[in-house]
Amino acid sequence: MPEKVVVIGSGPAAWAACIYTSRANLEPLCFEGAVTEENRLQGTLPLGQLALTTEVENYPGFPAGNLESYLNDSIEESKRKYMAPHTGHGVSGPELMELMRQQAKNFGTKVITDDVVDVDFSSHPYKVTPSKGEPVEALAVIIATGARANYLGLDSENRFKNMGVSACAVCDGAMPRFRNHPLVVVGGGDSAMEEASYLTKFASKVYIVHRRDEFRASKIMADRALANEKIEVKWNSVIDEVLGNDEQGVTGVRIRSTVDEGQTEELEATGYFAAIGHTPNVNFLKGQIDLNDKGFIQWQVPFRTNTNVDGVFAAGDVADDNYKQAITAAGSGCMAALDAERWLVANGYE
Repeated sequence: MPEKVVVIGSGPAAWAACIYTSRANLEPLCFEGAVTEENRLQGTLPLGQLALTTEVENYPGFPAGNLESYLNDSIEESKRKYMAPHTGHGVSGPELMELMRQQAKNFGTKVITDDVVDVDFSSHPYKVTPSKGEPVEALAVIIATGARANYLGLDSENRFKNMGVSACAVCDGAMPRFRNHPLVVVGGGDSAMEEASYLTKFASKVYIVHRRDEFRASKIMADRALANEKIEVKWNSVIDEVLGNDEQGVTGVRIRSTVDEGQTEELEATGYFAAIGHTPNVNFLKGQIDLNDKGFIQWQVPFRTNTNVDGVFAAGDVADDNYKQAITAAGSGCMAALDAERWLVANGYE
């Protein structure tokens, strides 16, 4: 028999979809992704982008506090023993994702730790093929594979991730290490302008490092950033290296001129924010789902998670080129689950 619902992904959107479809007795099967070196290098390991962060201060319901006993009691021992020690300051990204995953499993979600490498939406039931094992048939599919942040690819970027290197000012900007210190934003588009402007709420100064002599951002966004007294632009410059150490994390960056490559400068900073876009994880779809001009899955019905394929829904950052927050991802995961449930009922698959 085909699975009633297959969920592809393992971030907030995927686990919210699993929780809701499980509680609707749809017995979802979730492909959470594989634990491979390739996935580690491109930031697509199971549990999504939130598992790559440290403290999570903006997800409702988790104020500052010590969750040690709750984590020990809520998460199965086989997973808990491999988690980093709890800091006592509230919930961390990995902890929040493990809690979501456990909650989905508690309601009966079946989890397979493998990547989906192919799908066939040309006939119904749909076919979902993992990298290992046999293809699975599904009456409805929820795609929640997320989007990975783009980085420059420097070894020093990777070394200091979660130690001052970030790709989300809204997620991390209010953290103590960034308050009242200079910060660096890399990029020249609207995202970079938004990130830099937002960070001025906390930083003593924000440097924007841009490789050209003008921004590609919209004029209104660029003018807003340039008018901000806390923002200084380093034109015609690229990041040569993120500077820091194991004790303090990021302490600065070395930039290099694109006009005179022999000219370098070191900027003191406690944070480095990459604002050069996100890449949605859609390669496995192989053109079967309509994407927008930025490469994200296109919802076909306003305020609904329907894709162009009947019975296939999309949730989270893979269909969100705007907000990219854990709470909006989880909310759209709930929406996709309800949309899938109603579609199954309407088509006689009760």
